[in-house]
Amino acid sequence: MKTIIYRFGSAVVLMLAMSHVFGGQQIVMAQETLDGPHRPFKDELLDNLVGEWKLSRKIRGRLVENTVTVDWVLNHQFLRIHMKDVATPANYEAIVFVGYDNTSERYVAHWIDVFGGRFSETLGYGKREGNAIKFVFEYPDGPFHNTFTWNPSEKTWRFLGEQKNKEGKWTTFAEDTLRRP
Repeated sequence: MKTIIYRFGSAVVLMLAMSHVFGGQQIVMAQETLDGPHRPFKDELLDNLVGEWKLSRKIRGRLVENTVTVDWVLNHQFLRIHMKDVATPANYEAIVFVGYDNTSERYVAHWIDVFGGRFSETLGYGKREGNAIKFVFEYPDGPFHNTFTWNPSEKTWRFLGEQKNKEGKWTTFAEDTLRRP
């Protein structure tokens, strides 16, 4: 019985000491996360991309047209960009999910397209500078940059895709201009 009273008394003394040390404040055992369902992704720059667009792409000496639909999805955690070639049948289609990693303080892009799983396994990571976000993808066949730039005066977007050539110099892969239909 003395052992039980001694243990109980020790626990009470310890609790009183802790309440004195912490000023009676509640001790939080788990750190609150920076990301999650209660922290939707808000981005004034990317809000300008929401809606319907006509995309003109210069790629490998050709000009192609795409339709683009952009909306916030998954509890406003990602911006979904759906691009589809206007040709029938479509030669190209992609769905891109752009989010933000608050812990790492960088954008993240999941680029999923008709080229399949091999190229979809690579995430792009981006940093914002002014009205542009530059995404870097480390693909199996080499690095790739895709820079999204908003032109507020014209209310247009430019997506510039760049890759390294065999000499190690950055070259334009594709240049997209997005305008409202």
